[in-house]
Amino acid sequence: MKARVMSIKEKQKPALVLASGSAIRQTILKNAGIPFDVCPSHVDEDRLKVNNHGLDAKDMSTLLAKEKALQVSKQDDRLILGADQILEFQDWQYDKVSTLEEAKDRLQTLSGECHDLVGALVLVKNGKEVWKHQSRAHMHMRSLSDAAIDAYLHRAGAGILASVGCYEIEGLGVTLFDRIEGDHFSILGLSLLPLLSELRRREIILP
Repeated sequence: MKARVMSIKEKQKPALVLASGSAIRQTILKNAGIPFDVCPSHVDEDRLKVNNHGLDAKDMSTLLAKEKALQVSKQDDRLILGADQILEFQDWQYDKVSTLEEAKDRLQTLSGECHDLVGALVLVKNGKEVWKHQSRAHMHMRSLSDAAIDAYLHRAGAGILASVGCYEIEGLGVTLFDRIEGDHFSILGLSLLPLLSELRRREIILP
């Protein structure tokens, strides 16, 4: 039987697939020099949250990250990376808001308080979880007047609606805080250093 010859395109196909359309997660991987493809999942997160409402933020973020990776894995046999992040405040788990008016309410709620960003990464291969990492960061927001919140939202614009906390610490959002405890990349939504270690172990990137 004649052996099948792989095309140049197939040979160059990255070993890693990111199951997320997140621009910041893609930027983190690109800046680290990691070859990857993007295939956003279309998991019904609301349904999963309702069906698993008893889970704490750590387990919920891990479940969502895993389900995203598993969905993409059904159509791709490469290593699939799923990621998720949940904002936890006073034992409540918060979803993203959809308007700047709701963003103002969210920031008023978090003003002068500490909330947590709870994240998870899950790698799936051939429909099975092969690695996971969980993270937690403590975000101490300074006390903000309504005027300060209005000024921030005016400058930051609707782009902050992509963040569950209504801020992007890589930009103007960092001015909302007086103290942050946690890994920078985890706060952005992708714990890079543990992922790099696992990709080196798998020889997907060089030592």
